[in-house]
Order: sequence, then C-alpha cells, then structure tokens
Amino acid sequence: MTFSVVAQCGETGRLGVATASASLAVGARCPHARDGVGAVTTQNRTDPGLGPRVLDCLARGMAAEAALATVMAQAEAAEWRQVAVIDRAGAVATYHGERCSGVFGEARGAGVVALGNLLASAAVPQAMVAGFMGAADLVLEERLMAALEAGLAAGGEVRPLRSAALVVVGEPYPGSNLRVDWADAPLAGLAALWRAWAPQMAQCRLWAVDPAALPPA
Repeated sequence: MTFSVVAQCGETGRLGVATASASLAVGARCPHARDGVGAVTTQNRTDPGLGPRVLDCLARGMAAEAALATVMAQAEAAEWRQVAVIDRAGAVATYHGERCSGVFGEARGAGVVALGNLLASAAVPQAMVAGFMGAADLVLEERLMAALEAGLAAGGEVRPLRSAALVVVGEPYPGSNLRVDWADAPLAGLAALWRAWAPQMAQCRLWAVDPAALPPA
C-alpha cells in the first residue's frame, strides 16, 4: 500500500527517499538514508530492519545490487517484501517478492528509481520518474516531492493516502526528515512542512557547529 522514490542529486551527491501510503506512520517504517552511503525504501508488509542492513552492506563497499542481494538472501519472509536502494555512485537495485500486493512495479531513470504496490495503475512508477526528471532545476527534496505528486496524479495506490515522508541526507546535520501522518491530504501537508523547514535548514546546520550563532536578522 505504498509508492516511493529513491534518488540521488547528480550535482551534489545528496541522497533521499520520499514515500506515501494509505498506512499510518510510513515515515517511521519505510525510508532509510545514510550520508555518503546510500538510501533505501523497504515496503509491502514492511520489515523496517532491512533498510539499515542494506545500508551497512553499502557502507562496507558493496554496490547497490550486491548489497540488496546479500540482505534479501538472508531475509525472513522475503517473498512479502519490496525494496529499492541507491548507492553513493547513483546505481540502483530493486527487489519484488512474489507475494507483493496487487499491482506492483518499478521504473528507473538516471540516479532514480520509483516503485510501488497495490497501485491503481502500472503506469504510476514511470510517471514518478518522469516527475522527478522533469524537476531537474529544483533541489532534491522538491524533486522527490514532484515524483510523489506525479505518482498520485497517475492514480497512486488503490486506497486514499494517509501518510507521507521525506528523508534527504548529504550535508552536515540535520538534513531533511519530514513526516505527515493520518492526514486527508498528506502530500499537501508534506509540501507545507518543506516550505516551513527550507528557510530554517541552514540556520539549524549552523547551530550544530556554532551554538552561539544568532538567526538572521
């Protein structure tokens, strides 16, 4: 009951995940990212432990395909899982268990992969990639949200969305980690959170290294 996009900014190397679902607390269960290592979404009868394990393999120097294959070969109930990963080089890999729910699938572009399950249409992942690629002049957070919006416009999933999340890493603390839960329009809520967070992000980074720094006048 989830559709997600995992991507890297080709210019900055920043990595991120955006995800939306009819289920509650998608941001607590599905997206995982580590600065300089990679980003992962794990969904469909979600096992949140898969994300950190894939990131650990990437941190040891494995590429996306090898890292995902290693983790899924050892995963319990792997036939229920759907996972996507991007590594620090921008390579992607996916896993779709044979018991993935409803209409499921993926689409790929340069430095991006979109996937989902219980989709209203098999065209959703490709629409997400097109949305991401069509927003190339925006920052990664906005490109990821554009992908979600494009997926929703293409039909999204079969049930109404209730939660959404955005995670981006690639610079000193704090990056972006935004979540909306149990909302009637979670993508609109996520966009509103981003608009509030974006002008504060640089100041929060400054405070991490210089707590005495004052906010801009």
